[in-house]
Amino acid sequence: MAESTATKLTCKILTPRRRTPLRISRGISAGPCIVWVRIASGGIEGWGEAGPFSTGTHTETREEIEDALDRASAAIRSYGPLERQRITGAIRSGPGKTSSAAMAAIDTALLDWLGKKVNLPLWRLWGLDPAGIPPTSVTIGISEPEAAAERVRDWLQGEMSAEKLFPGGGGAFRVLKVKLGSPEGIRADKAMLDAVVEEAGGADIIVDANAGWSLEDASEMCIWLHEKGIKLLEQPLAASGIGDWRRLHAIAPLKIFADESCLNAEDVFCWADAIDGVVIKMMKCGGLSAALSMLNTARSCGLSVMLGCYSDSTLSNSAMAQIAPLVDYVDLDSHFNMTDDPFRGAYVRDGRLIPDDLPGIGVTLHEN
Repeated sequence: MAESTATKLTCKILTPRRRTPLRISRGISAGPCIVWVRIASGGIEGWGEAGPFSTGTHTETREEIEDALDRASAAIRSYGPLERQRITGAIRSGPGKTSSAAMAAIDTALLDWLGKKVNLPLWRLWGLDPAGIPPTSVTIGISEPEAAAERVRDWLQGEMSAEKLFPGGGGAFRVLKVKLGSPEGIRADKAMLDAVVEEAGGADIIVDANAGWSLEDASEMCIWLHEKGIKLLEQPLAASGIGDWRRLHAIAPLKIFADESCLNAEDVFCWADAIDGVVIKMMKCGGLSAALSMLNTARSCGLSVMLGCYSDSTLSNSAMAQIAPLVDYVDLDSHFNMTDDPFRGAYVRDGRLIPDDLPGIGVTLHEN
């Protein structure tokens, strides 16, 4: 039976600060901007998050997201929060451009509401086992070799270490994600990675070029990275040009993952023969429901799966942690780099991001 109580959607803009700027192949990413979405009905409030992002070929601005949420608020007012199919249909059939980030916030808030309604965390509602969650990677942006080495030390032993962030059980981060694709060329990339490898100790290393290489450079780097013991390379080439991806995939001795090339489940199906895995992100796909659709499509195509993030807070990363038992790799570290994240949720144990046992997505306001 559908919930009869009307649904009220409200939004609030939050701008937490970032500890360290993140530089990728397309430049230094902007500071976090969070649109905190709350959906209230029947005395229960579900929370979601939307944030501006860009894949290089697809961009959603704060203004576009706010406009989409404003239109969505009017569209869903007459529905109950259990009527998710009707709500989604009303939003998509309404006027104006649909925003995947806005849809992500709405979908997350509705699922959070559902979990709170039945008093279960989503991972329990879906019958998942947090013991199967892989360790989360932590990110090192493009920088000079000395700065990259310092960042490694900070993640592994310094103020950003898992034990410092989550005392009494955080353990140690075990996977480093290194951003390459420097505008200064692959010589600079090699120098930076060498510095990271030297400092990494026993930590695993994966590489993300954020579409920063040509086919020629990517082909050379694949061989070189493999010789360095790197087993996974994310988005080596531009988001389009699947022919080049197929050529690279045919010769690459390490796993090739697509991020910017795959926004949704349809993209996964189209790119399946050119990649080994896909990166799923809340904002680009449109929420947890869409993330599960991407995940299932990837599995049906024989692909590995990584969960990723943009400048997301604890809210979105805790929501994604609900489905982390289903994936092979986790890269949900953006909230670690915020000095004043307003939320508390999933915690780190032994280098893994674990959802707690609170109902819904398990997020509360941080008490300072």
